[in-house]
Amino acid sequence: MLKLAARLFLRVTGWEAEGAKPAHAKFVLIAAPHTSNWDLAYLLALSKMLDVQISWMGKHTLFRWPMGPLMRAVGGIPVRRHRNEKLVETMARAFEETDSLCLTVPAEGTRGYVPYWKFGFYHIVSLANVPIYLGYLDYARRRGGFGPALLPCGDLRADMDEIRDFYAGKVGKFPDCFGEVRLKEEM
Repeated sequence: MLKLAARLFLRVTGWEAEGAKPAHAKFVLIAAPHTSNWDLAYLLALSKMLDVQISWMGKHTLFRWPMGPLMRAVGGIPVRRHRNEKLVETMARAFEETDSLCLTVPAEGTRGYVPYWKFGFYHIVSLANVPIYLGYLDYARRRGGFGPALLPCGDLRADMDEIRDFYAGKVGKFPDCFGEVRLKEEM
């Protein structure tokens, strides 16, 4: 039933899923560009079409009543960005405690323009020893899905160069809100 609803939503909005279901059972999925509230709806629909059960991190205010139960039901994990909750360690530990986990991380950390991506996704994959999959929404082509897997080599700049190459040309709903694909730690 949910897959039918996802297919209908994508068809009505003119979107199509690309790529295939990831080969790994455990991975971090980068969600980019992230420039609109619509990104979540497309992410959920595209993941349903590609048969991937996702968990996603979102700001804690999304989980207040009345939307909180729904957000959790569709895989949401509340994050309090301004508190030290040891989120990286908690998420890495979650990979140890399950056989299957697609943890979706909006690497930009917000829908608005930021000069740097958040470094947490890289820390999580390093601690959990899982790959990164490059998830995307391209509003220019109305396509989205899962790109290649990246097994971090430990060379941050080389890994980020691969990520930059992949996201080059991907357009968010509000292109001016999608900053450069870079980490402050690279500078």
